[in-house]
Amino acid sequence: MRVTFLGTSGAVPTTQRNTSALLVNRDGDRLLFDCGEGTQRQMMRFNTGFAVDHVFVTHLHGDHVLGIPGLIQTFDFNDREDPLAIHAPSGTRGQVENLVHAGGNDPAFPVRIHQVDAGDVVLDRDEYEVRAVRTDHRTNAVGYALVEADRKGRFDREKAEEELGIPPGPKYSKLHRGEPVEHDGRTVEPEEVVGPPRPGRRLVYTGDTRPTDAVAAAAEDADLLVHDATFASDWADRARDTAHSTAREAAAIADRADAKRLALTHISTRYAGDHTPIEREAREHFDGDAWVPDDGERLEVPFPDEADAE
Repeated sequence: MRVTFLGTSGAVPTTQRNTSALLVNRDGDRLLFDCGEGTQRQMMRFNTGFAVDHVFVTHLHGDHVLGIPGLIQTFDFNDREDPLAIHAPSGTRGQVENLVHAGGNDPAFPVRIHQVDAGDVVLDRDEYEVRAVRTDHRTNAVGYALVEADRKGRFDREKAEEELGIPPGPKYSKLHRGEPVEHDGRTVEPEEVVGPPRPGRRLVYTGDTRPTDAVAAAAEDADLLVHDATFASDWADRARDTAHSTAREAAAIADRADAKRLALTHISTRYAGDHTPIEREAREHFDGDAWVPDDGERLEVPFPDEADAE
């Protein structure tokens, strides 16, 4: 799983940071979370490719959606034929349709708008799902959790071959699928050579939000939590008034959730020249890895057992 931070600024872009967008490449599935103005250029600049089939919108404030019209028109210019799904909070269909058809544009490819509520399974795949998470902002808003299914346990080839005398071949595959096999006059059960299921990865992206119990629950044991950290605590009143979080509050959520990594995003232009107050404050209140990613930064998210082995 590769995460590319396309836009990490707050409501206003800076010369170094674009407005909100995050691209997740999950084994070839490219999932775009939010699409602030200029996202398509960021995608070109950072070589993510345009093979995006799903856009997950947290809310309809401009810094999270104004890149949609340009992105769709670029898809059109590139003769796209595959459908595009845009997932957005309930009650926003009309606004999303206006973005899709901005300037009288009528895409030649299907654009399907799906309205979602907190708790919905927004995208259901065999190996993972994307769920909507309740957040707290000034408008109808959700976050998203990408949750992978458990993986098969490790296959103990040495035991199968040397202790049980099973030669490599189809029986290995059957055992790894959880099916018993007959060998040397007895039944070999899968649990004899296959370890317990191994957890998949979990990524949570909040969009703009106050700290919430729902995000903490969704981010339990998360491999990566991408959380609003618009301000440092000296602007806590402003964060509360505008329904954003401070770095300290984001860190507290990550700490409660026992997340492994915390990426602090939606950084106010107050910190355009120096984001260290945000980073320092989060690190004081969270023992895991907390940082402010730069636009264009890529992060490989390992499986939990691989991370533990590092």
